[in-house]
Amino acid sequence: MSNNDTPMDDSTDYSDSPDPTDDSVIETNVADAAASTDTTRPPADTIVEARNVDVFYDDVQALDDISMEIPERRVTAMVGPSGCGKSTFLRCINRMNDRIDAARVEGELLLRGKNVYDDDVDPVALRRRVGMVFQAPNPFPKSIYENVAYGLNIQGIEGDYDEIVEESLRRAALWDEVKDQLHESGLDLSGGQQQRLCIARAIAPDPEVILMDEPASALDPVATSKIEDLIADLAEEYTVVIVTHNMQQAARISDKTAVFLTGGELVEFGDTEQVFQNPSSDRVEDYITGKFG
Repeated sequence: MSNNDTPMDDSTDYSDSPDPTDDSVIETNVADAAASTDTTRPPADTIVEARNVDVFYDDVQALDDISMEIPERRVTAMVGPSGCGKSTFLRCINRMNDRIDAARVEGELLLRGKNVYDDDVDPVALRRRVGMVFQAPNPFPKSIYENVAYGLNIQGIEGDYDEIVEESLRRAALWDEVKDQLHESGLDLSGGQQQRLCIARAIAPDPEVILMDEPASALDPVATSKIEDLIADLAEEYTVVIVTHNMQQAARISDKTAVFLTGGELVEFGDTEQVFQNPSSDRVEDYITGKFG
């Protein structure tokens, strides 16, 4: 299967914790973080492939001729300045852009070789295979148990819900914290716990791919660290594609990095260590080292 993690008071001292949003440390530390990425694993199969994908909102082009192969059971990070199309591409993978009337997608986006935009693809069934976690924690006004089981009910998935809920919460590293309060509201959790609850909800239907759109941007450094550790664990069983503005975070957690720049252009895509330490594009080097962005 597939804002604040500490009690909500002001007494916790984060003075010794690195601020993951502090751009001042990017240039000095990001290469070291990328160098720590594990490169000993064998090559992975491609699970998601984009072929010449263009996205338009009415007459405005948001993505321009995007092609890439996303490996299975790896973490792929998408970085770049605001408005460059990262989240738009993420939403293409599970057809979330279908909900935007003005959006038009051209090209092919394949999941295990099948174009997800073919007429015979059911978007609801697709979203069971490709789960999503959004930027701000968004638990439903329901119990913790009902939040995790929500997708199972909606999609008519059969099975032992008690077992699935427990396993999902365990995989989201939340079970030990909430096992005695499953019937209390998910809204009563701290921000970091809420985000892990949303991750549990996303993996309960047993997807193949988990999309994450800046899942730690609203969290403090302690909660962010927990989310990053969780992502590493999830990648042992799932393919994780994450959008982040945090260069250090991308260097720490990802195997592959895609760099989008203005105009919806994918400027560079490759192994994270190579992208951060020896980018082939001067524009990418300037962005990574903080010369613009």
